[in-house]
Amino acid sequence: MTDSSQIKEHMEVIGADGVHVGTVDHVVGERIKLTKKDSGEGAHRGHHHFISLALVAEVEGDKVRLSANGDVAVLFEEEDGGQQA
Repeated sequence: MTDSSQIKEHMEVIGADGVHVGTVDHVVGERIKLTKKDSGEGAHRGHHHFISLALVAEVEGDKVRLSANGDVAVLFEEEDGGQQA
């Protein structure tokens, strides 16, 4: 697993294919909390989403690269339901 201390606020999270998945808000436990601005549309809008650190392949420069392609990685996102974390 990647050293979570390398993951910093405002880093871009990208899939293995280079597709933008989100922007880091901060790390919470074993998950990356993404900013609300990357929360999607409709019912997903305005909620923080989380990506498991287990999906992180590497941290390179100002980007967090996942082991899954962007379209697959979003399927693994978890919502907080609008609660504060």
